Amino acid sequence: MKDALRDKAPVVRSYKIRNTNRSIGAKLSGEIAYLYGDHGLPPNTIELRFTGSAGQSFGAFLVQGIKLVLIGEANDYVGKGMCGGEIVITPSRQRMNNTHDVVMGNTVLYGATRGALYACGRAGERFAVRNSGALAVVEGTGDHACEYMTNGSVVVLGTVGRNFGAGMTGGIAYVLDFFGDFHKRCNTELVRFHRLEDAEDERLLLSFISRHLEATGSARAQKILMNWTEYHSMFWKVVPVQPAAKTVGVPIQAATETK
Repeated sequence: MKDALRDKAPVVRSYKIRNTNRSIGAKLSGEIAYLYGDHGLPPNTIELRFTGSAGQSFGAFLVQGIKLVLIGEANDYVGKGMCGGEIVITPSRQRMNNTHDVVMGNTVLYGATRGALYACGRAGERFAVRNSGALAVVEGTGDHACEYMTNGSVVVLGTVGRNFGAGMTGGIAYVLDFFGDFHKRCNTELVRFHRLEDAEDERLLLSFISRHLEATGSARAQKILMNWTEYHSMFWKVVPVQPAAKTVGVPIQAATETK
């Protein structure tokens, strides 16, 4: 990567990866931060393509200027502490049409502050826990997604596990409710959810799904975009409840809307 680091010249490299390769991208991100600070490099200056099964913390502490593309799957802590850059994960060609497959482990985007993640498949538990500014599009999650989230945007194009949005105090999430049971899975202590409210909501969500399709080639994203009038009414928008005046002994209740 010397040319890219010295001259900011675009470079693309391809590698095999296995689950003993951990924290891929962290050392390179540290070098970029040392040389260029918070600004990093211009977007997509360095593109690293991997095939296989990534070890823990794939893309940890990623900075602006790096794009990681993984064909295969990754273990826990993808994008931990990332503060820029882009991560794209797609299954192998043989599994490409099965978006029920899990392509990432647990605790993805833990403490991320910037950057973007596009995953053509499902994530494990605690997806986007303590996310503080990253954008993420995924096609399903396990339990406790968006736990303690404080900022950023999350789009889930599929089912979620229980306890969605527990402790979520900032940011925004859009969830596709295929089976009409999201109201049973969302923790409404600090969030409320409702259908898309206006044209701006719709424009923003469509832009996220379009980016996901461009990055991953997702069959699900393509189907949603091609049949938007059908899918539009299946999305919930999840936002934190604004804290009310503090009243001793009376808990803050979330206002929810069900079908």
